[in-house]
Amino acid sequence: QVQLVESGGGLVQAGGSLRLSCAASGRTFSSDYMAWFRQAPGKQRELVARISHTGDTNYADSAKGRFTISRDNAKNTVYLQMNSLKPEDTAVYSCALGTYTDYGGWFFGSWGQGTQVTVSS
Repeated sequence: QVQLVESGGGLVQAGGSLRLSCAASGRTFSSDYMAWFRQAPGKQRELVARISHTGDTNYADSAKGRFTISRDNAKNTVYLQMNSLKPEDTAVYSCALGTYTDYGGWFFGSWGQGTQVTVSS
């Protein structure tokens, strides 16, 4: 019942910056995590960054020091600030809403449509 809509993708030069936004509508739980994933052609989808309902964050090694995930719970919006972009960051970026339980592990059940990020050399 949650709809996620990404925006902010586009074409940027290597070394540039881009800020992605993901607006969530519908009902969400305070215990939910929000995350950004990306998938490049021919590659498997990977987790880029994750943020808990309290603001605790986790990043892929490739994103540490360059990307920052944040959320505004009042606006039901999650952001991904991407700095020092590299050509290898080129991918479709999707936001997702998920939960974690000790017995079931991670489950991301709500996904946005994705936004294309292209970084030129």
